[in-house]
Amino acid sequence: MTSMSSSAVYPLPAVIRTHPRVLSIAGSDPSGGAGIQADLKSIAAHGGYGMAAITALTAQNTRGVSGVHVPPVEFLRQQLETVSSDVAIDAVKIGMLGDAAVINEVRTWLVKVRPAVVVLDPVMVATSGDRLLRESAEAALRDLLPMADLITPNLPELAMLLGEPEAEDWPAALDQGKRLAGECGNTVLVKGGHLPGAQCPDALINTSGLLRQDVIEVGGPRVQTRNSHGTGCSLSSALAAVQARTGDWEASLREVKPWLREALMRADDLEVGQGSGPIHHFHHLRESSRPGAFAALLWKEAAVELEAIHGLAFIRDLGSGELPESEFSYYLAQDALYLNGYSRVLARAGALAPTEEEQLFWARGSQQCLDVESVLHRNWLSGREATTQSGPVTKAYVDHLMASSASGSYGVLLAAVLPCYWLYAEVGQQLHADFVQAGSPENHPYADWLRTYADEDFAEATRKAIALTDAAAAAASGRERAAMKEAFVQSCRYETAFFDAPRLHS
Repeated sequence: MTSMSSSAVYPLPAVIRTHPRVLSIAGSDPSGGAGIQADLKSIAAHGGYGMAAITALTAQNTRGVSGVHVPPVEFLRQQLETVSSDVAIDAVKIGMLGDAAVINEVRTWLVKVRPAVVVLDPVMVATSGDRLLRESAEAALRDLLPMADLITPNLPELAMLLGEPEAEDWPAALDQGKRLAGECGNTVLVKGGHLPGAQCPDALINTSGLLRQDVIEVGGPRVQTRNSHGTGCSLSSALAAVQARTGDWEASLREVKPWLREALMRADDLEVGQGSGPIHHFHHLRESSRPGAFAALLWKEAAVELEAIHGLAFIRDLGSGELPESEFSYYLAQDALYLNGYSRVLARAGALAPTEEEQLFWARGSQQCLDVESVLHRNWLSGREATTQSGPVTKAYVDHLMASSASGSYGVLLAAVLPCYWLYAEVGQQLHADFVQAGSPENHPYADWLRTYADEDFAEATRKAIALTDAAAAAASGRERAAMKEAFVQSCRYETAFFDAPRLHS
């Protein structure tokens, strides 16, 4: 129930959120296949909550663009400021911008808001060949590029950004991508969709952001279909949504690319338009085992308990520093007793795990529990009076985990241990955010403890635990998934009771 170390500040919610809030800043496509409409579908298809600020109105269909209208830039400013003043934005996707005034307005807003994830799809030319960016705005667009975390040009756009002829083969495309990444200092996605051949490679360049020019290629077969309208928009917005959840560009691309390939393979099913029709964004909805589906189901259950936890006097007073030391000592003492049992349960998860990678993950978690107990808990409790007996909530929680461990089901055990990662991470993140917002006062009696909630390693472990639980559910029977949900919900309730126990004990 405790984070594993105290290190750098880490944007925890953006990494583990199952429903990232993604804002698309782009043009509108009334035919529904590209632009804002494609972005919102892609974001929703990956479990995100999509929002939109419209930069331009187009008159277009599957056969081409017949008109573009750019509304007054003051109205774009109003859209951006209104949304961001109310909604915490986890990621931004930028598409069609139209002219220099729009680009500069978006740049000003980015400097002010500084979203955690920014994906820029430099829309300059439509699939149909119609130009979507005025030539006078190209310089402004180049100035905007360094503000993005990821740039996703197609090959014609990549060439235009460099002022060069379009690459005719994959090595030339990679060379152009490397040079653009070097100029902008961010990650570039080089896409092979415009090249001939049976294969359609993509490559991430400079994923570290440190100009080491690493190249990660992700291959795949080319899909033969004329219905590819909005492919670039859909890819970039999907990457923004998934990156807000994974925090890893390679992992995001490896998740999104198979989805996009299937969306192209199933595009003909839609029968939309007489030209280049749209891709099938929701081809996967009939698959109950799609990635993230079970995690999203569990999150609905967890949200109820999170609301209850944030309403507890213990959490409120811990955050403000007004919590009596006796209650904090009781909490730590019970946490140490809990972690002793929890470490054994995680070791059991390692024994049941089907792969070596999962075995190592749970084994490390088991060891870290013991490390936390010896370092964080014993340091605080040393010299202080604290109980050495398990309270009723602690005993009931550990007994529940032990029973889940004895069930023999790997999935049920993972679901039971997950709230100790997930809810604790969410509660800790909020406590730490409030602490930082208050100016990180050094006289806060629990300042050192609150800083442990900004732990990057624990955020990574939480994300991994969610993914492993979701994968176990995808492979489980309907009956086992129901048992997993029940085990998860019960653990969530124990988490709430555990935070409330110190106040009841006093």
